[in-house]
Parts: sequence; structure tokens; C-alpha cells
Amino acid sequence: MDEKTEELRDIFMDVSDEEAVTESQEASRGSLADTDEAGVADRLGDIIARMRERYEFRTELADEALVTVVRLFYEGSDDAGIAAEIGADEPDVVEARLDLHLLRDEDTEAPFDLAEFRRRVADDDPSVADLAAEFDIDESWAAHYRRVVAAQDAARRVSHRFQSEFEDVLTDAGLSTQHAAGLREDGLDEATEDIDSLDSGADVSM
Repeated sequence: MDEKTEELRDIFMDVSDEEAVTESQEASRGSLADTDEAGVADRLGDIIARMRERYEFRTELADEALVTVVRLFYEGSDDAGIAAEIGADEPDVVEARLDLHLLRDEDTEAPFDLAEFRRRVADDDPSVADLAAEFDIDESWAAHYRRVVAAQDAARRVSHRFQSEFEDVLTDAGLSTQHAAGLREDGLDEATEDIDSLDSGADVSM
């Protein structure tokens, strides 16, 4: 082997070694990303499982689908987009969100006094038909708003703990939770205002 051939062989070997190292690094990065993704799903799944044990879920979606609901909710997807992603109907997504204490602004945009609606539910536990008649809405909407105030109350009773846990998992994974965190704060403020309204109307005479 002459000197020129040997030099070319050495260059080829050096380049081959660098490519092998690069491919190994890329494979390692890919494996790490896969592991992180699986870890996020597992942690979210654990939170959902604890919620399912504590509360009586109405959703028929499996926990795997609920993990996707949480992820996409915090990414800012609307209910229609989430439904398309998991192959469900939009009302199914709304039902799942309420089970998971994940509320949107529009959930509480009612054509009546929601604080009064909450008071009525808390005081007398009326039927959906009675609520519909009293607040002049369809029974389907009466059932929806009843679910909304129940979800708000359940989240407030645990200081929005489960929402905070969802956000912690996604923040640890480097994912933004600002969108839904803002919704949570708005919902907390609104529920607090409703409760203050209820308290101010209470009979405190002795």
C-alpha cells in the first residue's frame, strides 16, 4: 500500500468513526425523548387514576384517552380538536374535562345568574326539569350547568390540587401550561365570587 492510499484509508476511517458516533448520539437522543414522553403519560395517568378513585367519573373514555385530553387541553386545543384527535364526540370531551376539573371560560358563560343557579342547586338539590323551568333554559343546558358548578366546587374543595399536579408534570417536561393555568385562576376567582355572593345572602341573625 503506497503512502497516498494509506492516507486516504486513514481519512475514510476517521470519517466512518465520526458518523458512527453521531448516529449513536442521535439514537440516544431519540430514546431519551421516547422515555420522557412515556414518563409524562405515566405521571398524568397516575393523577387521573387517583381522581377516578376519589370521584365518580361520568366519562366513558379510557385513561389513555384522558391523558390525551389533558395534554391537548393544556396545549390550547378546543374540544372539537381534542375530539378529532381521540376519535370521540365533542360532548364526550366536555364530560371528560369536567371529570378532570378542567374548565374553560365558555363553560360558565350562562344567560342567567350562575351564582343564583349554584345557590339553588346547593340549597334544594332540584331536578334538572325544575332548574330548566326556573332559569328558562333547555333541560340539556340545565344538566350542563349543574355539571359545571359541581366540577368547580369539587376543584375548589381540594384547592385545585389535581390541576396543579397536571401543570407540574407538563412544566417538568418543558411544556407550557400558561394557557390553562390562566383559565384555572379565572375559574377560581369566579367560583370565589359566587361563594362570596352566597355568603352575603345568608341569614346571620341570632
